[in-house]
Amino acid sequence: MARGDEKDRLGNKLRDVEKAREDKFFAKRDKELLGKLHQEKADEEESAQREKAHMRCPRCGERLEEKTSSGVTLDECPSCHGLWFDKGELEELGKREKHGWLARFLGLGN
Repeated sequence: MARGDEKDRLGNKLRDVEKAREDKFFAKRDKELLGKLHQEKADEEESAQREKAHMRCPRCGERLEEKTSSGVTLDECPSCHGLWFDKGELEELGKREKHGWLARFLGLGN
């Protein structure tokens, strides 16, 4: 075998190794970019779902209306007439009532 042929084969092998390294690098980078895009899309879809569900009745899906009772703003469904309380609103109603069933239920009555 001639020395030139051996040198060419070695050069080809080095190029093949370098090409394999490049392919591996770009495959890894592409996988990371695709993962990031999938996560961004999932985040956008979740945000859109939250926006659609905001101020909707958990029972029937109707848009909730705000109603004030004893100085506390509640969310009421005009369709099924359910009342929905934000954190602390039920306790606030119980404090204002003092002697009714709600205050007793919450342990606020005397």
